[in-house]
Amino acid sequence: MPRQKTQSDEHVLEAAHRLIHRHGPEALTFERLSKTCGLSGSTLVQRFKNKATLRQRTLLQAWDRLDEKTAKLAEATPRTPAGAIELLVALSRDYGGIESYAEGLLVLREDLRDPVLRARGASWKASLCSILDSCFASVVNTPSDVGLLMASHWQGSLLWWSFDPKVEVASYVEDSLGRFVAAIATARKP
Repeated sequence: MPRQKTQSDEHVLEAAHRLIHRHGPEALTFERLSKTCGLSGSTLVQRFKNKATLRQRTLLQAWDRLDEKTAKLAEATPRTPAGAIELLVALSRDYGGIESYAEGLLVLREDLRDPVLRARGASWKASLCSILDSCFASVVNTPSDVGLLMASHWQGSLLWWSFDPKVEVASYVEDSLGRFVAAIATARKP
């Protein structure tokens, strides 16, 4: 009879995710994770086989969480341009300060290197853009890909904020997206 797990894989992967965000993706080793979560290195190897699988499963779980958060926020979001801004500002709050954001870019690098993780990112992009498109459905003369345009502007605003992080990221993003929506509304008037 197999032994019962003292910690779920989900719990262990959450610990692995915290480790990655605190110390970078290269810090994720079975030894460090063992010290973090309290399971032996051999137990972790039995569960996850190798470091690449551990990293991939950790980041897949992070994508699951982002999908869940995005869906939950979307349910509560008014389908208006202001609602689109609210949604993206809420997603931006997780970035924290500049150090946290910079560490997050190292995690993004891992997502880009792995085709499975890259596909999850593409799937999330499609979902997010669809939600954003729906926020502009009642606005006349908007570009057909306004969701992608807004998501691209959002990501760009995060990057530009990171070079001069004098204000809180959410405030910067909200202001930037507000100007984006105003520009779209002005530019598309007949």
